[in-house]
Amino acid sequence: MRPRAPSLPVADRRATASTVGVALLVAVAVVLSAAVGAVALGVDRPHSPAPTAAVDLTVADGALVFTHRGGAPIDVGRLRVVVAVDGTRLRHQPAVPFFARRGFESGPTGPFNSAADPRWTAGETASFAVAGTNRPRIEPGATVEVSLFVRGSRLATLSASAG
Repeated sequence: MRPRAPSLPVADRRATASTVGVALLVAVAVVLSAAVGAVALGVDRPHSPAPTAAVDLTVADGALVFTHRGGAPIDVGRLRVVVAVDGTRLRHQPAVPFFARRGFESGPTGPFNSAADPRWTAGETASFAVAGTNRPRIEPGATVEVSLFVRGSRLATLSASAG
């Protein structure tokens, strides 16, 4: 018969088990804290409202000219412009600011130009010209409707007859 290895007293075995148990409880607490923190920080906050501004629109020879008449400055980098002609949306929409964009003539003016200051303030004019390849075409007498959105909130809906 082989000699038996000395066994640990019962108290020593329990100490090992309690150390492992504490380590597991700490690990679970850390994981739960990380999960709760990730959820809390990842919750979408409500969008702040769009700035309040007065904007005018004129349309001539396929060019849309916007004048900021007053109110809060507008960050053009957060602006979305949607153009419709006689109730039909343009096939290619402008993504302001830009310089060259499919469906539009190069070189928009004012803050719609990517080389300009993107902060559109009262008194400033911005414009872009719709290319003849974009559809529908802007014919004289057509009604052009433009919706301006800032961070998903509607800033304005403008309408003008093409000259």
